[in-house]
Formats: sequence, C-alpha cells, structure tokens
Amino acid sequence: MDTFIIEGGKPLSGTIKPQGAKNETLQVVCATLLTSEPVRISNIPDILDVNNLIRLLTDIGVRVTRHSRNDYTFQADCLNLDYLESDDFIKKCASLRGSVLMIGPLLGRFRRAVVAKPGGDKIGRRRLDTHFLGFSKLGAEFQHVTGRNVYELKADVLKGTYMLLDEASVTGTANIIMAAVLAVGDTTIYNAACEPYIQQLCRMLNAMGAHIEGIGSNLLRIKGVSELHGCTHRVLPDMIEVGSFIGMSAMVGNGVQIKDVSIENLGIIPDAFRRLGIEVIEMGDDLFIPHHDTYNVDSFIDGTIMTLSDAPWPGLTPDLLSVLLVVATQANGSVLFHQKMFESRLFFVDKLIDMGANIILCDPHRAVVVGLNHARRLSAGRMTSPDIRAGIALLIAALSAQGTSRIANIAQIDRGYQDIEQRLNALGANITRQ
Repeated sequence: MDTFIIEGGKPLSGTIKPQGAKNETLQVVCATLLTSEPVRISNIPDILDVNNLIRLLTDIGVRVTRHSRNDYTFQADCLNLDYLESDDFIKKCASLRGSVLMIGPLLGRFRRAVVAKPGGDKIGRRRLDTHFLGFSKLGAEFQHVTGRNVYELKADVLKGTYMLLDEASVTGTANIIMAAVLAVGDTTIYNAACEPYIQQLCRMLNAMGAHIEGIGSNLLRIKGVSELHGCTHRVLPDMIEVGSFIGMSAMVGNGVQIKDVSIENLGIIPDAFRRLGIEVIEMGDDLFIPHHDTYNVDSFIDGTIMTLSDAPWPGLTPDLLSVLLVVATQANGSVLFHQKMFESRLFFVDKLIDMGANIILCDPHRAVVVGLNHARRLSAGRMTSPDIRAGIALLIAALSAQGTSRIANIAQIDRGYQDIEQRLNALGANITRQ
C-alpha cells in the first residue's frame, strides 16, 4: 500500500493545469459501445478508475488505440458478449464504480446487460433504483440471479416513453440517455441531471448521430435512431480538481494560477470559495488565487451562520465539500457543512480534529467548523485516505500543517488525480511517494 510523506508549510506558487474530467470520461468512454465505428476521445486523464474501465472494455473486445497518454480511439466492432456472463467480468465490475455506465449502451445496442453491485468509494449507499426504473420504462426486464448477486437485463425492443426520474441521478441519467438514443420512438426524461458532464455526453452522442434536445436543462427529449456512427470528442477540464487547486492555493499558496479551467462550466464553485473569504480572480479562462494572510467567512444577510450544502447541478457538487471543509479550518469565522447526499463522507473529519482543527461533527450529514484564523496551524499526523475526495482534502491539510505527515492508502487519491505529487512538487510542495 503506497503512502505519501508530506512536509507541511511549503508555499505553493506558479502555474498548474487541471486534468481531464474523470466523471465525464467514464461516461463518454462507455458511450463508445453504442457504435461499431471508431470514436476518438482526447484529454482523458491517466488515473486508476479510467484505466481500469478501459481495461474492462478491452476485455469485452473493444479495440483501443492509444495515440498519446491522454488521447485514445475506441472501436467496439467485435465484442464478446458471452464474456458479460463470466465470473471474471462480474468480479471486475464489482470493484469499479464506473462499470455501471456500461449498462445503458449495452442495453441500447445489444438489448442485454449484466449488472454487478458496483464498487468505488465507501461514502454511503449509492442505489441503482433510478437506472432500473428508467430501463423498465423503456421496456427492459431484469431479474436477480441468486448466488451471483447480479442482475440480468434484457429487452426484445426498447420503446421511447415519458419518464419522471425519482432523483436527478447523474449516472442514472447518463445510463438512461445511452439506452434511449437507440430506442424506437421518442423519449422524454424529466428531472434529468444536467451537469456539464451530462451536457458533454449529449453533445458527443449528437455528434454520433443521436437527436437530443434540451441539453443543459432537466427536461431532455430524445428521438431514437437506428444506429450511431463515430466522432471525435474532447473531455472538459475536471471541475473537482480545479476546486481542489483553489483550496490548496488558498491555504498554502503564494500566488497560484490555474490554467484553462473552462470557467463557464464551473458553476458556483468559485463563489463557494468566495463565501469563505477566498479571493478568486478570473483571468480569461484562467483563475488566479493570490496569497492569503487571512480570509473572512461571509454570513447570510440576516446574520446567521454561513451554511454550505451540496445539491444537484447547478448546486454545489458534493465532491468538493471535503475540500471546502478543510479550507474553513483556517478561516476567520464559522461554517456549517451539510452533506445531504452521502451519509459517510464527513467521517474523515476525525483526522482533522486530531490535527488540531475545531470541528463539531453533529451527525453523519452535518459538521460545524470553527475557523482557527491562522492563529494556530494544523499539526502533522498519520492518516489513511478513505475515498478520493477525502484523500485530497487530507493532502491539502497536510500541505498546510506543521511538521511531516503520512497518508496511507493513496491508491484512493490515484483513482481521481493524475500525477498529483509531481504536479504539486512543481509548485513548491514536498511530497514523497513510498
């Protein structure tokens, strides 16, 4: 198990560029299953979750050409569908959350798919009901295979229909879209997720010959087509990595410029940091975070405590609450964090408390942070990364701490962040991998 050794207190300065978006990549790579023609995708991040998904696609027969580190062509013209029934396939799916996004395209194109309970972060229950309800509306049937803990989905034909999703699930919306584009007739999806990555998926599918209207809204209209063709696509910068860089630049930065962030697709992320008193300067399509001796938390107009909570897009992404929480530990003021979507994502705060942060964990969903206002630095500690986002939050805390910290289980961080220690060391950090 690899470990990061971090010498805290090293100021960061210079320029850094975000990688391609992990969550978009998982969607658009799976969408290549919808056609037998080649699909070329650039700006793919070289991270564990994406690489494992690409290997899984290779296992089922997708021909993958790697033009450069972040540039691939996928061609699904000769798939081994029998492999979907194998124990090896089920085992790999169970260890990779992104594998769930294969269901929609396999069902859409081949009218069959196998679903294992997906793996990924241990951040609470992540149900698949929205996916199954959407597939059922389109005409698919599913049954649980006892003994293997898998579901088999089949459909003689998928027919377009109207559906109101029970929640604006991102992966659920993506899966249903990928099944519906090859369904017979028109499909209307209300309460659809509308994150930039869903928008990107829809634009790529339209470039492949699909007919999707309402992109960017929660009401999508899809006119089914008989087949799709190849295309080229470029993945957006990763908004979660941009937010992570804003956070660490605020806490330990001495002037950091974040290049090519696609500001129009960041939503309220910059404003969430501004509510903590962080100065976020827009320079074209770049962000500049100056040095902060202190930063003062805003309060609401009525004077009540600042509350930051996650919500479906265009609300604040839950993936950044961990980073914002760490930044608040050195703020001047108090913040209530309300993690609504996952019941285990705040449990990493006990590590921050051990480092000297003033945090009250109210329940699995809420924590109050009383900022130290730089009067006392966090102390170095020994930690274990429980998931991707808590891992990067702990790394930010260690970068700002007094002394040398150790973070174990950094494979969790590697799942979402490409070459993170090399890139931060280039800014002045001192991070060693052991």
